[in-house]
Amino acid sequence: MEEITDGKIDIDRYRVKEGAKVNLKKCPTGCDVEIDKARVKSLYFPETIEKMKDLQEKLYAQNTYGLIIVLQAMDAAGKDGTVNHVFSNLDPGGVKVVSFKQPTTEEKDHDYMWRINKALPGRGDIGIFNRSQYEDVIVTRIHDLIDKGQLPKDLIDENIWEERYEQINNWEKYLHQNGFRMIKIFLHVSKEEQQKRLMDRIVNQQKNWKFSLSDINERQYWDQYQRLYEEMIARTSKDISPWYIVPADNKWYTRYVVARITLKALKDINPQFPKLAPEVAEQLERFKKLISTVDLKSLEEIQGAISAKK
Repeated sequence: MEEITDGKIDIDRYRVKEGAKVNLKKCPTGCDVEIDKARVKSLYFPETIEKMKDLQEKLYAQNTYGLIIVLQAMDAAGKDGTVNHVFSNLDPGGVKVVSFKQPTTEEKDHDYMWRINKALPGRGDIGIFNRSQYEDVIVTRIHDLIDKGQLPKDLIDENIWEERYEQINNWEKYLHQNGFRMIKIFLHVSKEEQQKRLMDRIVNQQKNWKFSLSDINERQYWDQYQRLYEEMIARTSKDISPWYIVPADNKWYTRYVVARITLKALKDINPQFPKLAPEVAEQLERFKKLISTVDLKSLEEIQGAISAKK
């Protein structure tokens, strides 16, 4: 097990390389490095958040790139907690969180990407997708919803899922070519840990509100979900929009890794504060000199001094 002493985890250990096969049984569900939990919570995680905040401010000010973060997982893997603990620390004006639940009647009347396109962030913003376009190659497939939907029957054949992988890959490439970067994170929880968390929702009164019978019912499809997630991640992890399989059994570690992945994505964009227009920069320098030569303490005094000089 690798020992981490300065908090800088090599997050590429969780990245799925383009074209690689995926076997979730071989991927860790718990913290797989030697790192001090207390230091992560008190030092490394807060430091990472501060760096994220600095880059988010530049991303917003530059207003050219956008960042999309996809979170996918089995039930009780910690998607909501990750959103709350990692991204609630950022400026809410530049973060848009969207949770994709069961499609509405209106959404079913459109193509499956329609609601996803509606939720895309603008330039300068960070979009968090709690579930995503990938529901339509996972849940839809598990429960045979494609046959029960409104897609014309002559368009449904044995190639439908490969076609959807292709469509999603092309769409993500299109977004990348238009300045919208995407990183995709699969929170990998073990079946045993999921059971503990679902049981906790039943016996812990403060967590009763999280309980849903559907979460328990879905456990019977565990093996099918694992197999389809393996296939989906392998088919759609690209250099321009990679998947990360992040251990999810230890919440403190999961949130730290997600923060490090996000920080890396922001660093890769490398946003910068925009340069001022020449005339604005000239005015700013005049104001700085005015303030340094005259003891002016308010905008009204500055305005009065400027008017007196005219």
